[in-house]
Amino acid sequence: MRELTYMIASTIDGRITGPDNGNPDFFLHEGDHGDFLRAEFPELLPSHVRPMFGLDGVPNEHFDTMLQGRGSWEIGMREGITNAYRHLRSIVFSRSITETPDPTVEFVSTDPLEKVRELKREPGAGIWLCGGGQLAAALRPEIDELIIKLHPVVAGAGIPLFDGEFSPSRFELTDSRPFNSGVVHLTYRKR
Repeated sequence: MRELTYMIASTIDGRITGPDNGNPDFFLHEGDHGDFLRAEFPELLPSHVRPMFGLDGVPNEHFDTMLQGRGSWEIGMREGITNAYRHLRSIVFSRSITETPDPTVEFVSTDPLEKVRELKREPGAGIWLCGGGQLAAALRPEIDELIIKLHPVVAGAGIPLFDGEFSPSRFELTDSRPFNSGVVHLTYRKR
């Protein structure tokens, strides 16, 4: 069965973007953590920048499907990018957008949990939850793995990792990887 991984950059205080849901350009883009991601998770780089890093045509290592909420998708749309991840099956969850502006993006308006359960039963590689906080909160019961790319930044406010109701659930730390850049990757599995 396929697994759902929520892999996301976060500040020390648990924010994935600012209060305006803009492009989170306060995260570190330079450093050895980036080299690791490009080598280990090439599918995380948006399609339009992959050629700049010599990744055009490089196969996906972990995921073949990417999920995001409408707010996360709109970050790219503001830059004129209708599908930042053309090398993955792209699914956007939205109750308000009824027609896709790009045939390579699938919009889903039904229950996210049911859709993820369907996806998990399909053959294929892993499923990457790219963002945002509200979708992560809705999908928390189905998240098998959580990889937080913790950046040495405190935001003070913004969209949290999980933007939902208080309902604690436990995860077990399975790996931690510190980088000279100050970024630490923390990998957790659902208990």
